[in-house]
Parts: sequence; C-alpha cells; structure tokens
Amino acid sequence: MGMNVGGGGEEDEVVSAINTTPLVDVMLVLLIIFLITQQVATHTVKVQLPKDANQPTQTKLGNVVLAVTANGQAYWNEVPLRGHQDLLDRLEKIAVLKPQPQIQIRGDSKARYESIGRLVATCQEAGIYHVDFITEQPRTAQ
Repeated sequence: MGMNVGGGGEEDEVVSAINTTPLVDVMLVLLIIFLITQQVATHTVKVQLPKDANQPTQTKLGNVVLAVTANGQAYWNEVPLRGHQDLLDRLEKIAVLKPQPQIQIRGDSKARYESIGRLVATCQEAGIYHVDFITEQPRTAQ
C-alpha cells in the first residue's frame, strides 16, 4: 500500500526533479516583506528644500573678495591680512554701509575647511549678512 512517485521503475529509484515549492514560498515571503518595509523606508520628514540658483557671480567694484591660499593665508582683495583682528576691523567698517557690499570668499581647493570657516565666523561676528563662495565650474569631458 504505497504511493508510486516517478516512472514505473524500481522502488529505490531516485527522483531527479527539483521541488521548487519551498523556493516559491520563500520568494513570496521576501516580496511581501520588501513591499511592507519600502513604505516605511521612504517616509521622511517633509521639508522645503532650497532651489538651485547657480548663476555666475559678477564681481562689482564695491564687493570684497576674501581669498584663502592652500597654506591658510587670508587676503583682503589682494592685500594679505595680519590676523583675525585685522579682518574683523575691516569688516566692521563696511558692515555699517547701506547697502552692505558683498563678501565673496575664494578658497583654494587644498585649503583646510578651518581656514575658510574662520572667515565666515568673522563675517558673522562683524555683522555681515551676505557671504558668497566663488567656485569654478567643473570642466566637461569632450
């Protein structure tokens, strides 16, 4: 009273067909898990992101360009600055002007972030409310 599985051969014959039912079960479970967790993973806090306004900056006569070299030396237009107090004194003089001139920072790509951060902090300390960063447009491969 046994059940004959396979062809009509001997009883000890091995069935070489692969049973894919467990594989399909596992795949369906994984599909359900991915569908459920995707909704949780894409849910984020709603914020209004700033729009890209990449427009070429035009250097006007009244603007001040602060440059930082790779070794951290800061320049006011083309005049080297002697330190924090020198920069603060110069910025405080122009901070009272109406309208304030734009401060444009040109940092060398090898300059430490700390050097440029000090310039921004000093601008904030002096009361400058508009600081721009001048960058180079990336070269396109041709």
